[in-house]
Amino acid sequence: MNIREYKKKDLKEVISLWTECGLVVPQNDPAKDIERKLKKDRDLFLVGFNEKGIIATVMGGYDGHRGWINYLAVKPSEQHNGFGQKIMQAVEVSIKNKGCPKINLQVRNSNTDVLAFYSAIGYGNDNVIGLGKRLEYD
Repeated sequence: MNIREYKKKDLKEVISLWTECGLVVPQNDPAKDIERKLKKDRDLFLVGFNEKGIIATVMGGYDGHRGWINYLAVKPSEQHNGFGQKIMQAVEVSIKNKGCPKINLQVRNSNTDVLAFYSAIGYGNDNVIGLGKRLEYD
């Protein structure tokens, strides 16, 4: 798998991957999420690809205090080949190079497979409760 920054031509393929991976939810319009991301730290929005097309994504961010990970996805037929770990390592390096000391991410409690993946690559439970408030409804 090769990794590069997201390009606008990737839109449909990325949304299709996110849909296949169950990341698209009614309260988030993925096209709007991508549009918003391209306005800030677009270099932290990475896609992994091979001869089959885009098979992985990660959307990283850094707010000056903490790094964040969103939309990590690996095509189900390509999972368990190290691609998730590889694209995470790439975004972690980029976030660290911006001066970030720590990365946060959120995973639903019910998503035990993803929790196991993150644990295997060094992420742990910070024993905090994630809170959110919608400021715009897609």
